[in-house]
Amino acid sequence: MKISPNIKNIVNEVSDWRKELHANPELGYEEIWTSEFICKKLESFGVEVHRDLGTTGVVGVLKGNGGRSNRAIGLRADMDALPIQEENEFSYKSRFDGKMHACGHDGHVSMLLGAAKTLSQEKNFDGTVYFIFQPAEEGGAGGLSMIKDGLFEKFSMESIWGLHNWPGLEVGEIGVHKGSVMASFDKFKVLVNGKGGHAALPQSTSDPILATSAIVQSLQQIVSRKQNPLDSVVVSVTQITSGTSFNIIPQVSEFVGTIRTLNSNARVSVHKQFLEICKMTASAYGCKAEVEIIPGYPVTVNDPNESQKAIHVAENLVGKGLVRKNLAPSMGAEDFAYMLEKKPGCYIWLGAGEGKAGSMLHNSKYDFNNNIIPLGIAYWNELVKSELPIRSN
Repeated sequence: MKISPNIKNIVNEVSDWRKELHANPELGYEEIWTSEFICKKLESFGVEVHRDLGTTGVVGVLKGNGGRSNRAIGLRADMDALPIQEENEFSYKSRFDGKMHACGHDGHVSMLLGAAKTLSQEKNFDGTVYFIFQPAEEGGAGGLSMIKDGLFEKFSMESIWGLHNWPGLEVGEIGVHKGSVMASFDKFKVLVNGKGGHAALPQSTSDPILATSAIVQSLQQIVSRKQNPLDSVVVSVTQITSGTSFNIIPQVSEFVGTIRTLNSNARVSVHKQFLEICKMTASAYGCKAEVEIIPGYPVTVNDPNESQKAIHVAENLVGKGLVRKNLAPSMGAEDFAYMLEKKPGCYIWLGAGEGKAGSMLHNSKYDFNNNIIPLGIAYWNELVKSELPIRSN
């Protein structure tokens, strides 16, 4: 693994930043302290700072020493925490009940700050690097908020790059996908209206519970019969609510859940099939279905050309044997997808090992693995030098 002396010299410092961030988690669009922490660090490195993009987002601007290129790239880290009660007992555990860095965004911020510090010291590239610290990844679409607030108009860049720590992938390994890497994520809410009555007289009712049960069963055919078996689709009903008493057939029943796909065309067709099945099945049981599909994050799709560039950088850092190019995509979702819809780029997975006591992301005992900090910084630095090289005359 190729880690420069400049990176090795700041690893302990960056690890301390990470612990401080971990102890002070803030939820989406509430990252006031976090944003100020980032701004102070960037300013101390001599990086130009722009605040309050997409509410609490921060963009740092650094120009290299080449002095000849107008090219620019963006490096992105998410910075929000999760509404989870931390169960760890170490000294830097969350100071706030019900808030926790359980997805490693504290580490993502720290590694990007580490890259900003080393790159500002060396400036061994030609062009401009934008360090993008994004709010509200965890369901708040902070990436979209930054875009709507003019991210790509105010900071013109030709490509955008991201990473995520990945428990389950060994430390030192890097996962790169050419194409879909994370799924789309949409929520649904279905209200089934029937005709209530006494449980002893079911013939005088249109039972919405029976209709709901049939709809939930029928929805399984979307995956098993209506979609190409090679297209990954997950339709999950996660909550059913109905009734007030043991002897009353209720008037209404409600169920909610999620739809996930790895293909934008499949996403459209699943929505159509979902609507048809709900309405037609409800009708067959003498009920009516009111269907609301709430669009969430799109599919996160890496550009093939940028993915190859990421592979090249990763292989130079850790060797070909540790760059995993055939990993299955995740059915989890990521709002970096919005940025990749606007600019070519690549989102990689940085191996984080098994996790403390086997704890994975979004777990109350999760803790970011500080041992991967040097590789994360090195990846950012080498990517910048590869994308924005200083060329000889």
